Amino acid sequence: MSLHGEYDPQNIFAQIIRGEAPCYKLYEDDDVLAFLDLFPQAFGHTLVIPKRAAARNLLEIDADALCKLMRVTQRLTQVLVDELQPDGVQVAQFNGAPAGQTVFHLHMHIIPRLAGQGLGIHAANQAEPAELEELQARLVKRISG
Repeated sequence: MSLHGEYDPQNIFAQIIRGEAPCYKLYEDDDVLAFLDLFPQAFGHTLVIPKRAAARNLLEIDADALCKLMRVTQRLTQVLVDELQPDGVQVAQFNGAPAGQTVFHLHMHIIPRLAGQGLGIHAANQAEPAELEELQARLVKRISG
């Protein structure tokens, strides 16, 4: 899929927003939803998405909605760093299939990184549900506290 086209309201993130697909939710307000990635590139890999904007990529969202998305991304990045103590943190966003985008709903990746860990674009293995639930509980406690 290129940068141009129609928004697909049946994409997995749109389904998650509507409550039609489950997620390991970390944060939600009227405008933004954040949850753990089911196929994490690293432990703690989090996705942050706009809820109200039917934007496939960065070029299709208004500035106010983008600011709300980035404010939450920054806050959750700090939560992940505080809780997991990584050596670094990668914040990424892809636009179009040639750039590595696989879900065509604008989203931010927050990926805690350890020294010596490779920088893969997409992970092949699904995380264990029990591991995601335990991490979700830890992070939600920190976000709420």
